[in-house]
Amino acid sequence: MPYLGETIALGVAVSWTVTAMCIEYASRRIGSLAVNLLRLVLAFVMSGLLMLAATGSFVPPATDADTWLWLSVSGAIGFLFGDFCLFYSYVVMGSRFGQLFMTLAPIAAAAAGYAVLGERIGPAALAGMALTIGGIGMSVMSRSGHDRRLHFKLPVRGVLLGIGAGVGQGVGLVFSKLGMMHYSASLTASGIDPDSWIVPFGASQMRMAVAIVGFTAVLALTGRLGSLRRGLTDRRAAVSIVLGTVFGPFLGVAFSLMAVRYTSSGVASTIMALTPVIILAPAAAMGQRVTAAEAAGAVVSVAGVALFFV
Repeated sequence: MPYLGETIALGVAVSWTVTAMCIEYASRRIGSLAVNLLRLVLAFVMSGLLMLAATGSFVPPATDADTWLWLSVSGAIGFLFGDFCLFYSYVVMGSRFGQLFMTLAPIAAAAAGYAVLGERIGPAALAGMALTIGGIGMSVMSRSGHDRRLHFKLPVRGVLLGIGAGVGQGVGLVFSKLGMMHYSASLTASGIDPDSWIVPFGASQMRMAVAIVGFTAVLALTGRLGSLRRGLTDRRAAVSIVLGTVFGPFLGVAFSLMAVRYTSSGVASTIMALTPVIILAPAAAMGQRVTAAEAAGAVVSVAGVALFFV
C-alpha cells in the first residue's frame, strides 16, 4: 500500500491528541507518576492478551539478548524519562503546550538516527530546526513591562520538562527501530514472518516492561505508592487512564513503531508531530483560550519539522 507508513503516522497523531487530553485530566487528579505506571500496566496486559490470542504466548516470542538490550534502552529513554517529563509537563502547563514541545522529537530522532543508524539528514535541517524552535518560541513567549522584553509566559520548569519530553521521545524512537531490526532477525531465525504485526506490538510490550519496573521503583523510593490506590478508586481518573492507555501506549505507541518500519524515522516523526496542531480544536471547544500567536506558533513549529526532513 502506497504511503502506508505515512498513513499510520497520521493516525498516531490523532490518537496522541486523545490520549494527551485524557492523561492531563487524570494526572491533575492523582499525579503523573501514578498515571504513568497504571496506564503502562494496563497497556502491558492488553498487549499480552493480544499476543496470547495470536501466538499462544503472553510475552513476545522468539526474542534474543540484543533485542531486549536495545528495546530496554528505548523504554528507559522514551517511556521512563520521556513520558515522565511529558506527563509532569501536563500538570505544570497543560497538554496543549506539552504536546507543542513534542515537535522537538523529530529533531532529536534525526540526530540520533544519524548517530546510531546512519540515516541521512537533509540540507534543510538547520533551517527546519530554527523554524521549529521559533514556532515554539512564538507560542510560549510574550512581551510585558515598559521595556517590552520577551519572557516565558509558562513556568520555566514546564519548559524544561517539555524539552526533556521531546528529546526522550525522539531518541527513544530511534533505539526502538534498532531493537526492531534485531527482533525481526530473531523472528526470521525462528521461522516467524519478520514483517508481521508481532514486531511493533512485541517491541512496545518489551519497552513497557522496562518502564513499569522503573516507575514502580521511583514510586517506592519516593513513598508515593499510595497514589496508585487513588487511581483505582477515582472513577473519573480511572476512565481517563483507560482511554489514554488504549489510544496511547497500546495502539498509539505500537503503531508509531509500525510507522517507522514502513517509512523513515524522520518522516514518521514529522507526521506524528501534528498533534499540537490537531489538539487546538478540542482544547478551544473545552473552553481553553487559544491565542492567535499560540496557534500560529504550533503551525510554524510543525512546518519546521517538515522542512527539517526535506
